[in-house]
Amino acid sequence: MSSNYDGPPIQSNLPKPWEEEVTFNDVLYDWMDRAPFLAIALLIHVLAFFGLNMFPWEIFEKKEEIIIQAGLPTVIEEPFEELEEEEPEELEEEVIEDPIVEDTEVVEETTDVVENDSNLPEAPFENTSGFNDAIGLGGGAGGGGGGGGGRRGRRAKIGEGINKALLAGLEWLKDHQSDDGSWDTDGFADYCDKDGELCNGEGDELHDVGVTGLALLAFLGFGDTMKEGQYATVITRGVKWLQQQQDSETGLIGDDIGTEYIYNHAIATLALAEAVYGAPNPLIKKRLQKAVNYILKARDPYLAWRYSYPSDGDNDTSITGWMVFALKAAKEAGCKVPEDAFRGAVSWFNEVTDESGVTGYIDRGGLSSRPEAYKDAYPSEETHAMTAVAVLCRIFAADVLEEDIEKDEMIALGADRLLEKLPIWDSGGGGGGDSGWQEGDAGASNDMYYWYYGSYAMFQMDVVDSDYWKKWKKSMESAILQNQRTSPPCYEGSWDPGGPWGYSGGRVYSTALMVLCLEVYFRYGKVLGARG
Repeated sequence: MSSNYDGPPIQSNLPKPWEEEVTFNDVLYDWMDRAPFLAIALLIHVLAFFGLNMFPWEIFEKKEEIIIQAGLPTVIEEPFEELEEEEPEELEEEVIEDPIVEDTEVVEETTDVVENDSNLPEAPFENTSGFNDAIGLGGGAGGGGGGGGGRRGRRAKIGEGINKALLAGLEWLKDHQSDDGSWDTDGFADYCDKDGELCNGEGDELHDVGVTGLALLAFLGFGDTMKEGQYATVITRGVKWLQQQQDSETGLIGDDIGTEYIYNHAIATLALAEAVYGAPNPLIKKRLQKAVNYILKARDPYLAWRYSYPSDGDNDTSITGWMVFALKAAKEAGCKVPEDAFRGAVSWFNEVTDESGVTGYIDRGGLSSRPEAYKDAYPSEETHAMTAVAVLCRIFAADVLEEDIEKDEMIALGADRLLEKLPIWDSGGGGGGDSGWQEGDAGASNDMYYWYYGSYAMFQMDVVDSDYWKKWKKSMESAILQNQRTSPPCYEGSWDPGGPWGYSGGRVYSTALMVLCLEVYFRYGKVLGARG
């Protein structure tokens, strides 16, 4: 489209649209005009920022599956080192002709073969059987720390005088335990921390294993275990020491020195069995089974035991008694023990028991042996030690074999013989009481080994005729309670080691034995009564 204007160009001083000047005030006014909208936008961005950060974006992430395993913590009760030996040997209850053995390796015999000699000592540790509630006999037998039916419940019924003497004896044994947990047969006196002179009455150092076993049996017979009771620590330390003395291959506890080491092993086995029964422990039970296997290898496969390993066919009543007790306790503790071992023992007792009920050591109706040096001081005629062993072992064997005990007339005949030789403390040359004991002081009738076996046998016979126990009990209490030492301080609670075997076991031996005698009131149920 054309314009009709022909004049000069029109001049204007106004700025062109693209050259328009924008002042600070213009900008300021413009921002102020838009401020509410900017503030709102800023607030929205801030809220969005925090909102995005607070959102749980991890729920969209893929996580590893977390598996939570729950379980009860394993309680390790065993204070002893774990064994390196293989699983316990399996024993089978089978033939009489062969020894009951599971070990694949036969250890060569290292002990001297001892000929049948009626003058050979029965060994220093025939004097205790230390077999406590673990035998599980009668209605009253039960766990070591059990309630009213166990030893603790029954011991509450004993008289104050017996209880006082019993505790004093246990305290003396506790005070003379070695730092390593053993009882040192000839060095026990050094552990007394009381004022005054130290004890005399040392024994033979070769019998530390047996004496330690006897001392442990005294504490276990009281009803305490490795887990509970005022003497739990004493027991635990002693059991640990015994385990350390065991050969992991053969199962022998102690060293096979001399001929009487087999007594040490039997008593130590008995102590381990009592400990396992009162406080079950698979590791100690493993060792116990090995000790049992050693005993079974040492047995004459047709009869009983003596000093040889493996057996040379000889037998004697004394060591056989210890083996019966050890095997009975081990069986109650869950070990594998063939019944034939008990039958063989009874067959041996039958062989050496005469028609009057007297059981001999190695001969029919013979006398107990004595060390040559003590034959005159302690004549065998003054006691019926082997008869007491046979009576009590017959009772326990019949319990295992589930036989009618009252049909065994040898039990009653043997008990009649025991009434002829009641316990009497004969001071002899001045020993006993509070006087200073010297070797040979105690008189002819003192035989603590006999008193122990006799006390437990006659306690069982109480249900047949109360006169058996009544007469024996009166003499036993008089002999034991009136001769416990009360001074000097280091002697207090102990008994002087008189009798034919006191020289061998020493004061620890005699004190443990007398404590075991006083525990007869609550250590066993009465087998005859239970079966009646």
